[in-house]
Amino acid sequence: MRLRSQGVLLILCGAALLRIALFSELYLRYVKEGLRPYLVISGVALIVLGLVGMIGRDEDEDEDAVHDEGAAPTDAGHGQEAHAGHDHDHTRNPRIAWLLTAPALALLLFPPPALGSYSAGREEARVAAQGTGTFPELPAGDPVDLTLGAFASRAEWDTGASMKNRTVRLTGFVTRDDDGTWYIARLLVTCCAADAQALKVQIRDADAPAADAWVTVTGTWHPTGKPGSDAARPVLDAASVKRVPAPSDPYEKR
Repeated sequence: MRLRSQGVLLILCGAALLRIALFSELYLRYVKEGLRPYLVISGVALIVLGLVGMIGRDEDEDEDAVHDEGAAPTDAGHGQEAHAGHDHDHTRNPRIAWLLTAPALALLLFPPPALGSYSAGREEARVAAQGTGTFPELPAGDPVDLTLGAFASRAEWDTGASMKNRTVRLTGFVTRDDDGTWYIARLLVTCCAADAQALKVQIRDADAPAADAWVTVTGTWHPTGKPGSDAARPVLDAASVKRVPAPSDPYEKR
């Protein structure tokens, strides 16, 4: 029972890994793109180990059956005692051990979503250059597509005000404070979702969509203070807010 349940658990975990990494892009909710080959290899290895364990279990049972059939009549009493002890060993592991398959089935059938507004509201991070300075000019043409990290860096640290009089376009998911202030946010990952840090840009002059909705906001930078000071925050005066589908890769990368 124990070896068979372990084999089933390994196979389910391996199948879940292959589902999110080989047959879809769900793995991007949890890790960076470059880790995909390792997830696929791990999934295959788990399935192989599970199958080997189950096959080995079946072979052991066959050997036990042959041994029982070949027992001498004079050893009947001893054989019965040994067999009883053997049965006791097989039933020692409770059947509740099969419940260990529940988490693996949940991962296989219902993969958890990417981190969203809950995480962003509790893990803010300043991601910018160390100290103030002049940033390169933005590309020609309006609107200019910027990541939230690039916008926040320029808003907080750029002494040359490179975003002044420029129209920018940002994409992220919606998160809100208790006082009604709302932001678009992205989570910055170095390796995987476990080390995610929140990037947030406050949005003004527009009604807030539902929390966790993905939007593209077009507008202009709203200066709030001297670069490098605590008053300098990333704020955007919105000209338009458009709902968009969630991207397959929801995180920003370093």
